[in-house]
Amino acid sequence: MARLSITKTNFTAGEISPHLLGRGDLRSYENGASKLTNVFIHPTGGVVRRSGLRYLDTVPGKGRLVAFEFNVEQVYLLVFTDFRVDVYREGVWVAGFIAPWSAAQVCGLNWTQTADTLLVVHPDVAPRKITRTSNTAWTLDDWLFFEKDNRLHQPYHKFAPDGVTLTASATTGSITINASAAVFDVAHVGTRFRLQNKDVEITAVVSAASATATVHEPLVAIAATEDWQEQAFSPVRGWPVSVCFHQDRMVIGGGRDLPNRLWMSRSADLFNFDLGTGLDDEGIEFAILSDQVNAVRAVFSGRHLQVFTSGAEWMVTGDPLSPGNIQLLRQTQIGSPTTHTVPPRNVDGATLFAPRHAGALREFLFADVEQAYQSADLGLLASHMLAPARDQDFDTAARLFHMVMDNGKMATVTIYRAEQVTAWTLQETKGAFWSVAVAGGGVYVLVARAGGYYLEQLEADMNVDGGVLRTSATAKTIWTGLDHLEGETLKVIADGAPVLDAVVSGGTVVLDNPALRVEMGLAFSHVIEPLPPVIDGGSMSHGPVRAIAHVFRLHECVSLRLDTGSGFHDRAFKRFGPGLLDQPPVPFSGDRKVRALGWKRGGDQALWRIEGDAPQNFTLLSVASEIAINR
Repeated sequence: MARLSITKTNFTAGEISPHLLGRGDLRSYENGASKLTNVFIHPTGGVVRRSGLRYLDTVPGKGRLVAFEFNVEQVYLLVFTDFRVDVYREGVWVAGFIAPWSAAQVCGLNWTQTADTLLVVHPDVAPRKITRTSNTAWTLDDWLFFEKDNRLHQPYHKFAPDGVTLTASATTGSITINASAAVFDVAHVGTRFRLQNKDVEITAVVSAASATATVHEPLVAIAATEDWQEQAFSPVRGWPVSVCFHQDRMVIGGGRDLPNRLWMSRSADLFNFDLGTGLDDEGIEFAILSDQVNAVRAVFSGRHLQVFTSGAEWMVTGDPLSPGNIQLLRQTQIGSPTTHTVPPRNVDGATLFAPRHAGALREFLFADVEQAYQSADLGLLASHMLAPARDQDFDTAARLFHMVMDNGKMATVTIYRAEQVTAWTLQETKGAFWSVAVAGGGVYVLVARAGGYYLEQLEADMNVDGGVLRTSATAKTIWTGLDHLEGETLKVIADGAPVLDAVVSGGTVVLDNPALRVEMGLAFSHVIEPLPPVIDGGSMSHGPVRAIAHVFRLHECVSLRLDTGSGFHDRAFKRFGPGLLDQPPVPFSGDRKVRALGWKRGGDQALWRIEGDAPQNFTLLSVASEIAINR
């Protein structure tokens, strides 16, 4: 029987798929774990119990969270729900207004911001701009394209076959337009056509082949002509799919009826899409043509203009972009979701996006050696925990990328490319995560629980979910304001110390003893379980293994609930001394040695497991294990 010492210094590979249980030779195996639930990985390698969720407000229903950052001091969170938008600042509601997007449509929104205006698009709804005029005053308006001399400079396109002609009855005033084929729809009323490069506006539709119009620019002739176009975006043809700003131009990516097309505004003139004569500062328009249909799903301004389509990823080059030097190059063929939008996010120069098929996270990163982009799979080693993404955002300060998934859970990956850290963990709550957004350094989530939807914030000082913090000038036992947790059994921390659980009745809980300060909310359990041990050189042990002792290096921990093979045992770090036994526990930092008993057969089982729902801080830095192996 041989004795070995194994030291696990970090968890920088995160939770590892069971498919890698035979790969003890990998570095990721050495730095990974079998189970990491409701914890975050520090970039330095330690594991910390995740922050709790502070309850902010009850929202009307399922929706989407969008950050709005006017400057570092004026940061807002917009909550899009069924035909409504609510605005929050520092977790407090400040405004709300009626919106045109249904609950089913908010999952398909795309947006971009410039100064105090947010541009929002959806292929089935006319694009809108949301403008902040003051802290509590917000307006919602239609896009207005630039108009000069009665000419509207918006995108146009001929949807009919080339041979279809239009014939005008006159060159000015109110005219009749006859088509050689079915062209018109009653929804065309109010839209503009261009005949021989002159604007007319449809005022009535007589039939599919005839309409009346008002001439805004005198026509060249009344003869039948194939030279005509109509608005690219309209109630008939649908609206933009995606939008961004790049090199001082507004970029529109795709439309409902023109899914594989890009439009770029004139330079420094964001709502002017006049193509002119092709001068450097004039508008740009082109289609994405390849061996498959590439419906644009998102456009993103990075090192280059990046275009994410249903079947591939593209880069648009040109320095600067102009009609004469623009190039479109396909880079990778992964594809993005088509049933909903998941916004790409920038992380240290790479663009992280959700792929179309299966649960994963791709890193769209430019390789200087190849002068091309690559789409590495960041979720390869943790594929077992990933489901298709519903929403995602990046917490820059904590270096945590949060991905809300269709199964209601949230996968979190600690990303620090400079230190080669890609560490996945899984977040669970009672209910389901629905949306996530990072605004002003705060991480906000929309959570569905018991038929309701709640806006909550990840908060470092909160130890429960759906939590509330209440204080009183005089100690009391009755605490109210818990209607969102009606009927739930809550964890309670009174004056810094956990007390008996309490049940919410009528939005109220009653404690056994009075307190001045209470934190109340739903419990969540953190789980940390290592991978089965490997012998020197990465080989696996196939015979019985017995743990002799473990040394856990902890940081500011209040309790440790540990199973080393004979069931869970709690080790609390308490105050000792006269009159101190009933005081709040003291956070402990240092080493704790725990003896272990019993053999584990086959060498494929973890030597220990940490699991607990105590609403208290917990941080594990490293573990040193002494084991005996029967070869």
